[in-house]
Amino acid sequence: MDFKRKHLGFCAMFEQFHPNDMLDWCVQAEKRGFGGIMASDHFAPWVPSQGHSAFVWTWLGAYGQRCGLPVGTAVTPPGYRFHPAVVAHMAATVEAMYPGRFWLGLGAGEALNEHILGGYWPEAHERVERLLEGLEIIRKLFTGKDVRHEGKHFKMETCRLWTMPEAPPPILIASSGPVMSKNTGKLADGFITVGAADEKLKMLSGKFEEGARSAGKDPDKMPRYIQLHVSWDKTMEQAEENAVKEWPNGGMNFAKADFRYPDVFEAVAKMVRPEHFKGRVFIHNDLSEHARFIQHFYDLGFDAVYVHNCGRDQATFIDEYSREVLPNLKMG
Repeated sequence: MDFKRKHLGFCAMFEQFHPNDMLDWCVQAEKRGFGGIMASDHFAPWVPSQGHSAFVWTWLGAYGQRCGLPVGTAVTPPGYRFHPAVVAHMAATVEAMYPGRFWLGLGAGEALNEHILGGYWPEAHERVERLLEGLEIIRKLFTGKDVRHEGKHFKMETCRLWTMPEAPPPILIASSGPVMSKNTGKLADGFITVGAADEKLKMLSGKFEEGARSAGKDPDKMPRYIQLHVSWDKTMEQAEENAVKEWPNGGMNFAKADFRYPDVFEAVAKMVRPEHFKGRVFIHNDLSEHARFIQHFYDLGFDAVYVHNCGRDQATFIDEYSREVLPNLKMG
């Protein structure tokens, strides 16, 4: 499967919904013309009212039996809940079962999900170090050979992956800063980011390209995905209410990687108002405005836009987007 092909993707947000419902909506999204699924890898919801956080790696096995769209995790941090060897094991198995349909999304992690085993939660620079060393271990295991590792943060005795896909899944890394974006271009197969100002997105893409070229790779052949949060409903008032009620974390314009428990987010959420979502969650009841908003990111050079609607009625959102947004996108 060509992971560079232009498409509009659906975000499967496990923080909000039961995994069976999520599976039904992914099947619906495929039938309505969406081109891929981005599935969140969370241990906890952002706020208690979101109410869910199923294990995405169990769900992926069922997903592959019912839905044919390419799917990836957004994102799995190696080295906290899962040793990098376990991440490699899980990813290789999914790819072996559903060849060419899975990409592995990696990231540096957040305390909300990764602090649960009781270890020290490191500073940002160490989180990046651990991510890059974890990537090294995963790459070693994806060779299918006997390998070992003894590094700064991880140890792994001699082992191998016994069930291997014909080819390993592509690895995409979530990047939101210049250093990580450059490393992503150099070390990964593709790039994931989230909505931001044009100047920042252009900077991140430029660093990604710089890193890729430094490793002798052509960045134009590497997928670039962006995740966008939107809030759509029949009225503007309802769209605003959905954002504030269902996705208040989207209105928190500050670093959240060190918050450890949903109750902390809930306390902060009491201060969130509709105006706090500006530039972070696109809120509008007019789907033609959604089409214009999403089109802009294809024009910036992204291969895929993965969209998450804050509201609870995902089925109606999928149907309305397929009728009013998808046909009006010029993906090039």
